[in-house]
Amino acid sequence: MPMRFGTWRKLWLALAQAEKELGLPITDEAIEQMKAHLELDEQQMEVAAEEEKKRRHDVMAHVHTFGTVAPAAAGIIHLGATSCYVTDNADLIFLREGLGLLLPKLATVIARLTAFAEQYRALPTLGFTHFQPAQLTTVGKRATLWIQELLWDLRNIERARSDLGFRGVKGTTGTQGSFLALFNGDHTKVEALDARVTQLLGFPYAYPVTGQTYSRKIDADVLGPLASFGATVHKICTDIRLLANLKEIEEPFEKDQIGSSAMAYKTPTLNLTLTSQRNPMRCERACSLARHLMILQQNSLMTSSVQWLERTLDDSANRRVTLPEAFLTADILLTILQNISEGMVVYPKVIARRISQELPFMATENIIMAIVKHGGDRQECHEKIRVLSHQAGAVVKEEGGENDLIERVRSDPYFEPVWAELDTLLDPTTFVGRAPEQVDSFVQEWVRPALKPYEEGIKNAKQATLNV
Repeated sequence: MPMRFGTWRKLWLALAQAEKELGLPITDEAIEQMKAHLELDEQQMEVAAEEEKKRRHDVMAHVHTFGTVAPAAAGIIHLGATSCYVTDNADLIFLREGLGLLLPKLATVIARLTAFAEQYRALPTLGFTHFQPAQLTTVGKRATLWIQELLWDLRNIERARSDLGFRGVKGTTGTQGSFLALFNGDHTKVEALDARVTQLLGFPYAYPVTGQTYSRKIDADVLGPLASFGATVHKICTDIRLLANLKEIEEPFEKDQIGSSAMAYKTPTLNLTLTSQRNPMRCERACSLARHLMILQQNSLMTSSVQWLERTLDDSANRRVTLPEAFLTADILLTILQNISEGMVVYPKVIARRISQELPFMATENIIMAIVKHGGDRQECHEKIRVLSHQAGAVVKEEGGENDLIERVRSDPYFEPVWAELDTLLDPTTFVGRAPEQVDSFVQEWVRPALKPYEEGIKNAKQATLNV
């Protein structure tokens, strides 16, 4: 709370400075006293609390409290302003600062996942469409799909931050009438006041028109990229949960962590980190929080839609919950995601075994082409391998056995011309297309440039830890 009220004081100081520069009778002593008391101590907070109980108005309570430590300015603090001069402008400052805090954390997550993608750029893995086996990809290439969405989130949050304007000095209903009166009808000075206060607070521009508040559509515009980030997190963590079920990739797991109160096999021993199954608790937590983050924008849209005319007050209590929750939720999601990305475990042998179960079916086209190169008939070969594939499929689905298609090919004299080539034809690395090269070019051309502004923060970022 002192940050909020300290920001209010900075806003009152900026207003007074600008009004003095433009000719209003504000003394140097008043300005100096305000500058000297921008921070609130515990005693000042107690005074403000007592004033608010009496006045039932938080802004006026703090106007009075500020005046007790800056008595030379007591008569000009908040001069010409409405409460939303401090509350709304402060909120815009907080939105800007909040987005600025999230961006380097997001960049760090992207950097960690990029290291993971590069490490496993060429490790073949079974790709899925409809969560059914499809063509092969690589573990690293799959991670680039996650990274690409995070890069879009980085871009969207950067845009939202750079797009933020300032409410500025607009008066009770946005007409600047009170300031026009202060400057004796001088429109030029009122415009200069608005521009100068905006400049003092470090914003590139002020919204050209407002009601009493800045449009609550701005809140929706800020929460939109955060909600979109929530969708990204949910997708990534759901993928990891699915892969954990397949025992191919798992989130970090502490050696003394208990996975289940009933199922001991989900808990590793003191000397063994590998278990038969682990509950993906971090990813589950992230999915849970991500859903909450995604729905918060809907709240801001509803609030924006019911701001009658120049404003109503039914936005206030709602925003005091929704805006902080969105930023806090996004922040913890970034911490969870960083923790996951810094310790993901990959099981290449499990991945290779699953490939071996599906690859024979995928290799049938290669086998047909090889037979044709040896003088065989394409249609005849197709029919023979179709029959063998159905037989092997029946073993897998009806008998619960292993895929024995290649053994059937090796034992059928028709395929003898390609027996010596079968190992080459079944090499998983020949089925991944340009996946490794796509990882390389994606990282070089897209990831590195996007992360360049955050290099120092990424370098100094501490490892993310969680209390599970």
